[in-house]
Amino acid sequence: MKASRIAAAAAVAGTAVLTLSAPAFAHVSVQPEGTAAKGGYAVVDFKVPNERDNASTTKLEVNFPADHPIASVMPEAIPGWKIDVTKSKLAKPLTMHGEKIDEAVTKVTWTADGKGVEPGYFQKFPLSLGALPEDTDQLVFKAVQTYSNKEVVRWIEVPQEGQDEPENPAPVLELSAATDDHHDTASAEKTTGKTGQTAAAADSGDDSDTTARVLGVAGIVIGVAGVAYGVLAGRRRTAA
Repeated sequence: MKASRIAAAAAVAGTAVLTLSAPAFAHVSVQPEGTAAKGGYAVVDFKVPNERDNASTTKLEVNFPADHPIASVMPEAIPGWKIDVTKSKLAKPLTMHGEKIDEAVTKVTWTADGKGVEPGYFQKFPLSLGALPEDTDQLVFKAVQTYSNKEVVRWIEVPQEGQDEPENPAPVLELSAATDDHHDTASAEKTTGKTGQTAAAADSGDDSDTTARVLGVAGIVIGVAGVAYGVLAGRRRTAA
């Protein structure tokens, strides 16, 4: 009897812990599809869970960091959602592929045409971004989530290292170390070229060795034939 009561109490306590801890995980977040390397391009997903039991998420606004502007932002079409991309003039133009760019995306807004993100579900909102900055380890995107009951939740608090996660943390995209694919490719081509030259030289050497061996064998055969012919001729003369 005591054992069953203890088990029941533990189950209730566990449920309470889960209930209390659930909101800490149910916030707007951002993750790359693969890697998000400094100086490169990446596809990232803004994941939006619905935290309400009686309302749907009908709008998401994602604000881009002004201190690290991104010139190219391309959203993926999502059925049931209208997408608006807002651009603004830059105080300091960017240089991209040798061209100066004086404006960048400052906000992307998704507005539901239908039911939106219903209770018990989440939705991913993909964006293609680039070129990612090279002078920072992370990008902070402040987001605003609107529900069908007009409630607005602002995910704008910047997490601080060594401190507890804030109540409404902003989505943070961690950037990996920059890669130099061009140099890597060039190195690979150089290596391949050297390898090819070495292989060609080896093939040439093999061909020379093979030719020498063939000629040597042929010489031996001819020599043996000559000796045999001489012996046979000598026998015939003796017999005569």
